[in-house]
Amino acid sequence: MNLILDTDSYKTSHYLQYPKDMTGMYSYIESRGGEYDKTVFFGLQYILKRYLSKPITDIDILEAELVFSKHGVPFNKEGWQYILKTYKGYLPVSIKAVPEGTVVPTGNVLVTIFCVDPKCFWLVSYLETILLRVWYPTTVATVSYHIKQDIKKYMEKTSDYPADVNFKLHDFGSRGVSSSESAMIGGMAHMVNFQGSDTTIALVGARRYYDAEMPAYSIPAAEHSTVTSWGSNNEGDFFNHMVETFGGKYKHVAVVSDSYDLTSALKKWVSLRKTIEKSNSVLVVRPDSGDPTGVVLYTVRMLDKGFGSKKNSKGYKVLNPCIRVIQGDGINQKSINQILEALEIVGYSADNINFGMGGALLQHMNRDTLKFAMKCSAVVRDGKWIGVNKNPSTDPTKASKKGLLELHYTKEKGYFTTSYSSWEDAVVNATYNHNNRVMQQVYLNGQIRYTSTLSEINARTEK
Repeated sequence: MNLILDTDSYKTSHYLQYPKDMTGMYSYIESRGGEYDKTVFFGLQYILKRYLSKPITDIDILEAELVFSKHGVPFNKEGWQYILKTYKGYLPVSIKAVPEGTVVPTGNVLVTIFCVDPKCFWLVSYLETILLRVWYPTTVATVSYHIKQDIKKYMEKTSDYPADVNFKLHDFGSRGVSSSESAMIGGMAHMVNFQGSDTTIALVGARRYYDAEMPAYSIPAAEHSTVTSWGSNNEGDFFNHMVETFGGKYKHVAVVSDSYDLTSALKKWVSLRKTIEKSNSVLVVRPDSGDPTGVVLYTVRMLDKGFGSKKNSKGYKVLNPCIRVIQGDGINQKSINQILEALEIVGYSADNINFGMGGALLQHMNRDTLKFAMKCSAVVRDGKWIGVNKNPSTDPTKASKKGLLELHYTKEKGYFTTSYSSWEDAVVNATYNHNNRVMQQVYLNGQIRYTSTLSEINARTEK
């Protein structure tokens, strides 16, 4: 990918629009609010490693010149040639960010960007397009995080094993996103919180960009094509085949059970009870269609009648250890809470149910879900730093911050605050963290200066 072309077209003309005495620019990224009051910051490391760690080349510049000349916009060829000659194609930019996995209240600075060379200060704004895409992994990680808090609440109340929450939400979203890269990025973001995923390409991304040997797990599972290929009169034979094929070899095996009639399928599973118990594996029944809450309650009750259950130490019923349920259709944060609440009301533990989440996990969101924005907050004019911001009278919620910024965390009081920083702390001493400053310099002149493993990121979300 040609980095020079990975921007918005109007950015190419901006170098001609700044004041002639301007030699510096400083911008920041934040979530201004939206559907959640806290964000789980994630994904910048991927962007830096994948896109900003490679130098631009003569070919990139020539291609960009050709494209933009035909596209009808100016092109700062001289500026890019200066970067190529002076910095061997690496970008003379300093980026600071909160450590990934940090849970930060909205309205606080998450990333700051500054160009270290006055001759190409315009780079800061030029990079907005690619850097602001951090909204996507952060939003997925945030949605996943808040669902985990919801499930954890029910696990702590109704389960003897609340730590099992890490496997309660399984990523089914790979086919529901717009590209393989989206699947990888979103899938990695989900792995910040949970260890269940069918998004295989996210395993590759986590290994390459976050040093994760194996961040998530899956199990053998049936789909409708494997069920229906046996014919409607042989569904029971297929069920028996699944148990015999995978039982004992794998800890769990999941089978979709609504290809024809759910009630009939559940009766067939009950008839196989002894075979399932002897298999030493857990059969996970997937209802898959209908009203999620009603179908799950019906399925759990039917399996309780056929397989039995016992009350745990908290007084909630847990199905026979050989049988569990997973619901993957119609799953989002709202339906998860409705299902868990309904199970609790009728006396069943959250142990009995797992969830698979697809489009609502990786696709049903946009930049406005958390109101992400990158804005210029300070410039150098005539050799002096000046704070700048936008403050539209028609929408005060879009007012931006002014000045050089820093994020602080007060451990004793347990909260974050965005405050104004000095030139020395924000830029000159960018690599030096002291007192309660949160952000680290993660990138300088094309080099990654600070990284986190996925395990370290997981740990931060639990603080």
